[in-house]
This record gives sequence, C-alpha cells and structure tokens, in this order.
Amino acid sequence: MAARPKRCLVRRGGGRRQHGLAASCLRELRQKASGVLAIDKAAEPITIVLAEDGTIVDDEDYFRCLPPNTKFVALAKDEKWGGRSPGSGTTWLSDVDEVDGAAEKWKQLARQLKDDLSNIILMSEEDLQVLIDVPHSDLAEELAQSQTKIQALQNTLQQVLDRREEERQSKQLLELYLEALKNEGSILSKVAESETVPGKEMDVVDTGTSSTGTSAKTALSDHLLAVLKGKPAPELCLDSQDLELVVKEDTQALAAALSWDKQKAEALQQACDQELSKRLQQVQTLHSLRSTSKGKKTLPWGDWLSSKRKK
Repeated sequence: MAARPKRCLVRRGGGRRQHGLAASCLRELRQKASGVLAIDKAAEPITIVLAEDGTIVDDEDYFRCLPPNTKFVALAKDEKWGGRSPGSGTTWLSDVDEVDGAAEKWKQLARQLKDDLSNIILMSEEDLQVLIDVPHSDLAEELAQSQTKIQALQNTLQQVLDRREEERQSKQLLELYLEALKNEGSILSKVAESETVPGKEMDVVDTGTSSTGTSAKTALSDHLLAVLKGKPAPELCLDSQDLELVVKEDTQALAAALSWDKQKAEALQQACDQELSKRLQQVQTLHSLRSTSKGKKTLPWGDWLSSKRKK
C-alpha cells in the first residue's frame, strides 16, 4: 500500500518564509518543494536537510520515521546549509505563508458534513478514509457533537467504504465472468442446445463383447475419447455439452472404450458431473448479481444511516 501523505514545512536556504505541503515520500517532497519554492530546473537536483540541524535527508525509511510538521530546508545545487534562520524556534507557525490543501483536508470535509450529511454520498473513498482516520475528539470538536455520535458516524463511514469495496469486487467478478462467457460461449445456450437440438454426428465405437456376451457401445466421438484418455483433468477441458454427454454415457461402455476399469470410469463421470454443476451454479450466481443490481434503491440519507446503525 502507498504511504499516507505527511505534513511538512519547507523553506529555501537562508530564507524565513516557509511553505506547508504534504508528501508521501522523499521524492514527492523534492518535487513539490521545487515547485512551491520556484527552484529553477538548472539548480536541481535539490538536497533536503532538517532545518533544525542540517541533517541531510536522503533515505526514504528515515523520512517516513520523521513526525508530521517536520521543518525542512531545500538546498539548490551547490548550496550549503547555513544554520537556523532567525526565529526558527517555537514561533515557526507564524512564518507559514502557504498551507497545502491536504494538511487541513479533514476539516473541510467535516464542514461539508456539518452543512449536510447527505454530502457523504458524493465523497470519494479517499475522503471517507480521511474522516475515518481523524481522532474522535478532534472531529467531535469540529462538528460540535459528542464523541459517542462521532463514533457512530465514523462507523457508518466505514460501512459505506466497505460497501463500495464489495460493489467493486462484485463488478470485477462480473466482468471476469462475462469475459469467460465471451471466450467460451454462453453456457446457457449450450445447455439448451443439448436438450433441444440433436447432437453432432458421433462416431460409434464398438468395444467388443463383454463377459456376459452383450456388446458395449459408446456414442462419444473419437476426439472426445482422446481428450478423456489423454488429459489429467479432462473435465476442465470440455465444454458443457460434452460434459453432459460423458455424464449420461453408460459407465460400462465408457470404461470399455477407454480401456479403463469401471471404478475409474465412474470417477471420471462424477468429476464431469461436479464440473457441470459448478458451471450452472456460476450462471445462477450471475443472474442473482444482475437481479440484485437492478433491484437496488437509493434511500434518503436519514433512512439509510438508520438502517446501517440497526445492522
């Protein structure tokens, strides 16, 4: 997962004006610092140092360990750190000229909820996560609500986020399944064909005479028999129509045609039957997903929030 943005303050070497920005990695900090400090491309690459003691920050792990609101100095090529600037002690907040929008983003989102709770529907997943991560006490103070209500609100936000993730996964599953159907052809149409349309012309294989004196014959084609005999898991290689033919075939005739014993032929038929059932179940699941998608309704925010809390 990508690292969360960290609030930083950066200034030029020898300057006092600091700029607030958010960066998730050292590389992003360099890029944003170059832009906000108007450092010419010819003066790059810049070096990032700690404003407190001039420590060079060139390791990503070290950058991630630094606390939020750490003060940095961006040194252009050939520049050197010249020590602390005057007044860089505890009064640094008064020197901030710009504040990156991400630094106080959660307050802006909280104000949107304070104006109208239904704004939650319009928020992105990133916005929802920002509000979920805010400490209860801070969000309660911003919204002028009790921490108990804020806890319930954040639980609801998490449920909204989880629901969107479930919907995305369902959509991905549906897309994958439709792609599989496109490549293989519609399973439903093949099953219907096998029931209503006479099967393809099959070669009749005479397997000789059994021990009881009766002849065992199979209507399976030579190609299908070759697949059954040559593949380690033939049920995965056959389409639904062929699977159905194998399942309905006489076990004794199938065993004789494949030169197998009866138990092995029965195991093959069971495997084909299970695969056919699994595919049909997938079709039913697809229909269920479509029906669920069509039947969804958008509830007013108050009713939806109440129903979520009851769950």
